[in-house]
Amino acid sequence: MKNHISLILVLLSFSAKSQVIIGDNVGSASDKTSVLLEFAMGQKKGLILPYVKALPTNVTEGTIVLDATDPAKARVKYFNGTWQDLSGQDGQVTNELTTQATTAESSDSKVIIGSDTASADGVLVLESQTKAMILPLVGSTDDIPKPSPGMMVFVNRSGGKRLAIFNGNAWSYWKP
Repeated sequence: MKNHISLILVLLSFSAKSQVIIGDNVGSASDKTSVLLEFAMGQKKGLILPYVKALPTNVTEGTIVLDATDPAKARVKYFNGTWQDLSGQDGQVTNELTTQATTAESSDSKVIIGSDTASADGVLVLESQTKAMILPLVGSTDDIPKPSPGMMVFVNRSGGKRLAIFNGNAWSYWKP
């Protein structure tokens, strides 16, 4: 909980048009011109997606969530007009759901990076026409000691560069 509060305070302390680096002041990108949000190198950690117990219906394209509608069949999904499955296999998040808060966040709670305002409905909104987020970089998903369901990383090694998503049971890998 302390880390979550610290992250929120760090994010809120930046102006809306700033680049944000989480974990250190260097990040992982050598060229920062197209980067809005990035993570420190060598952290052996990933980005955890929000768990939803019902898929939202009024959704902005580009939204990514861990669909826990059925906790025994959890899947990472993204929205591009319709919900698309990224997992390719069922995950198990029943235990993780028991440790989550039972009260809903305020409907207007969100952090926006890259713009003064955003019409997108999300907890963390990255909004830019020219900049993107760099996922946490790892050498291997085997290096992550206890991956959490909904975790996303980019495996950055020669011959194995790919997006990796953990659904609670297994990693799914997406190659370009």
